[in-house]
Amino acid sequence: MDYDRKSAVSSFYGGRRSVDALNNDFPPPAPPGRTRADSASSFYGADRASRVNAFEGATPTAGYNRGSYFDAGRTEPVNFKSGLDEEAQAESAWDVYADFNNAGPRYSTAFGIADNGYRQVPSPTPYGHDGAAYAKLSTPSVGVDEPATPGNVEMVTVPALGPEWKADELRNMSKKVKREEKMEEVATKWKQWKRGQRGLCGKWFTKRFLAWFIFGLCAAIALVLVFTIPRVPGFNVNSLQPLSPATKPFNESIPVEFSRAPANFSFPGEMQLQADTGGNFLPLTFNNIHGTIYDLQTTRQVAQGDTGKLTVPAKQLPIITLPLNFSYIATNDSDQTWSNWYNGCRNKGAYADGKRPPVQFRLIIDMHIAGLIGKRSTSTDVTDADCPIELPLNSV
Repeated sequence: MDYDRKSAVSSFYGGRRSVDALNNDFPPPAPPGRTRADSASSFYGADRASRVNAFEGATPTAGYNRGSYFDAGRTEPVNFKSGLDEEAQAESAWDVYADFNNAGPRYSTAFGIADNGYRQVPSPTPYGHDGAAYAKLSTPSVGVDEPATPGNVEMVTVPALGPEWKADELRNMSKKVKREEKMEEVATKWKQWKRGQRGLCGKWFTKRFLAWFIFGLCAAIALVLVFTIPRVPGFNVNSLQPLSPATKPFNESIPVEFSRAPANFSFPGEMQLQADTGGNFLPLTFNNIHGTIYDLQTTRQVAQGDTGKLTVPAKQLPIITLPLNFSYIATNDSDQTWSNWYNGCRNKGAYADGKRPPVQFRLIIDMHIAGLIGKRSTSTDVTDADCPIELPLNSV
């Protein structure tokens, strides 16, 4: 360690004095012009001289004072204010945050700097609403001393900033690159899923699990459809009486009429159909059953009818009644269709053997079944059917 940096104790015993500027904070002690008095002698009386040298003419001491010990520099005055204790006096005498807040007296006198207050730092570019504040520097407040500096302080000019983003950074922020990254991420996840390394929902729905899940789901759906999907029933026509007279109130809604000029006929009738629902596990619901009758020889339509909505039980052979409205218009009574149905519906007394010729027709049934899309159709031919009505002998 340098001798100049040693403790001041060495100087107390006559060592070489330090010339370091940092040690100038403490003034050098008084020159040894007199013999140091014994401060303990003051214990025996305030007016009693020191026993070391009673003939030096030294001033008697009064206890522990500056003359008793080495002068360590600046001495804080003793503040004896009424009503203050030691802690309050200590707080008013010393502020531990003064150095950090750039406030309070400066105790160092190195380099010739010895101020005793706050030093304001001037702002190089103060802000102003008029915009003129950038043209000149602000000046310190009046009454505040500027620090002693070797010269004027030169502010460093900040260079102008370059481009905020580089070209590759701007490209990485574009929608095209983000879309490509997203597609690449999706492709990576797809490859990992195909390899069985990940699932569609975290660890769930891996490739193997999804295959078994789809298989079980398809099996469950197929099992449900087997019992719930309605089957198209089959129909049988009563061979003994395909056509029967209409009952009330349907027979009252359609008049019975045969006419030669103009040639036409109109009358009601019914057909008994036997449905086979043995293939259904649940009751079968028909939104509507529409029946159409065509003459078997001329293929001209002569009747039609609807059942409306109805429900039939499953695994049974229910009877469905189809109401028919027979209606036909011809040019004259020589029309083949009109003649076939007129001869079949004449009175039995008009024939020598008492037997009327049968009517022949084709029945087409269109079914609208609940649970099935579209309509289902079936047809049958009837070659030996009796007319559902019988005309009187005096008929046309």
